[in-house]
Amino acid sequence: MDDSSLIWDDGALVTIDQRGLPHEVRELRLDTVDAVIDAIQVLAIRGAPAIGIAGAFGVVIATIAHTVDGVVDEVRAQADADRIAAARPTAVNLAWAVQRVRAKVAQGADAVLAETLDMLAEDGRVNRAAATHAADLVQQLCPDRPLRVLTHCNTGRLATSAFGTAIGTLRVLSDRGAIENVLVDETRPLLQGARLTTWELAEAGIPHRLTIDSAAAWAMATGQVDCVLVGADRVTANGDVANKIGTYSLALAARHHGIPFIVVAPESTRDPHMATGRDIVVEERAAAEVIGFGGVATAPEGTEVFNPAFDVTPGELVTAVVTELGVVHRAVDGGNLLPGKAIADIARGLYQRGWMPGTAGNISVRTGETAVITGSGLSKGELTEHDMVIVQVADSTPIAGNSRKPSAETTIHTAAYRATAAQAVVHIHPPYATALATRSGASDEVTFLRITDYELIKGLGGTDPAAIDIPVFPNWPDVPRIGADIERYLTDHPAAPPVLFISGHGITAWGDNLSQARDRAECLEALCELVARTGRRQAFGAHDEILEIGLT
Repeated sequence: MDDSSLIWDDGALVTIDQRGLPHEVRELRLDTVDAVIDAIQVLAIRGAPAIGIAGAFGVVIATIAHTVDGVVDEVRAQADADRIAAARPTAVNLAWAVQRVRAKVAQGADAVLAETLDMLAEDGRVNRAAATHAADLVQQLCPDRPLRVLTHCNTGRLATSAFGTAIGTLRVLSDRGAIENVLVDETRPLLQGARLTTWELAEAGIPHRLTIDSAAAWAMATGQVDCVLVGADRVTANGDVANKIGTYSLALAARHHGIPFIVVAPESTRDPHMATGRDIVVEERAAAEVIGFGGVATAPEGTEVFNPAFDVTPGELVTAVVTELGVVHRAVDGGNLLPGKAIADIARGLYQRGWMPGTAGNISVRTGETAVITGSGLSKGELTEHDMVIVQVADSTPIAGNSRKPSAETTIHTAAYRATAAQAVVHIHPPYATALATRSGASDEVTFLRITDYELIKGLGGTDPAAIDIPVFPNWPDVPRIGADIERYLTDHPAAPPVLFISGHGITAWGDNLSQARDRAECLEALCELVARTGRRQAFGAHDEILEIGLT
């Protein structure tokens, strides 16, 4: 089958009018900005990636329309670009795509078109990569059996430009012989599942059944669903997901029944500058979509209507968000916990042990290009999931929308994220480890504490189970300087153990998940207590000269 749903032909965007499917496949030819905007608003073109690329073609048309004798009227072309970007507010892809191509307007229509065609080609590659990563994850979570997958709305080549996201994942799984059947939500009120997804699945030869939206939870309860696969219109920094109305209720049902709930979307759907789903503008559509269908009234005249086009699923209900880069957001430790809640739970436990006294210490979890970290100046014994700050991993700055301030020690966490593959960091002040680091690290350069012949060494994640050299960093008053020292050292020493000391300050540990980071910190404190009681350790400088032996 022809895998492209958007084609540029002699000055016009050509696509399938999705309103006619499945009974009528009619071509839609759009050669004016108003026509493109109207097609997006009336859902003749729909799906976040698809409307993004259609919007980019709209900017091409605008540039052509406002070019006279080779000179572009940039003001008018950019004004049309603004109108296009505002056509639908919830999906981030539309604004993203328009922003990308409008930068080429001054160079003329050919430059805008070239950028848009590049984007079109990228979309197919991106979707295939995301779908492959998602299929791999599904088979890891649901191994060794043909799968019964539930999907919602339409996420195939009609909603993108090629191949699809969640439906693309179904296509990959089907090619692997891993699909038993797909359960398709009809997706009220406009029946994108019934009209479009069933059409695409039939076209691809994938076995499927159609169901009413309200039967999905019962299908899970009766063992007819192994996994839920959906797309997204926007994913915020903390992993909240805006998608077609009805997605949230599916996520709640999936969590209750212990079923993986996986979101598949391109990176362009992620919005790292939006902190949480509370900031998403949810589009509400016309009452006519609810009070009737196909020109037939189904409710009394004058009935008031609530018709949101989307809902926002909290990140705590999302097993994983998968893009072309792989898994970029995952429920902590494979469960269904929002990172903030898991962080708060662990922080309270460490506080009770005296390792995060008062407001000291912090914990973070990486969420792609950002990290969720405990806020500054808060008692760790009273911490809640609402006391978190989302920061950029690249420069430690908080993103817009945070109600708390990040700690200066955030730079220690982001240093570990930039220099290693860490997904979680624990920075605490346990007494034995802090005391030992203070005795061993009174220097203006990085020193090392060598510990040998304890069984607990195995729990620190080093390469030698019998001995470990743990770096001890100077405790500079300027905390970002500590972070810079740590990043430089870890970058230069990729085999360094995932634990470190800061002299007179505390310890930092990291790992693949929050539990592993915490366990390594606990293990290091236990090991330091053994060392303190037995004296079996050495401290040495950067050039391997022995600085101290025993506890003298």
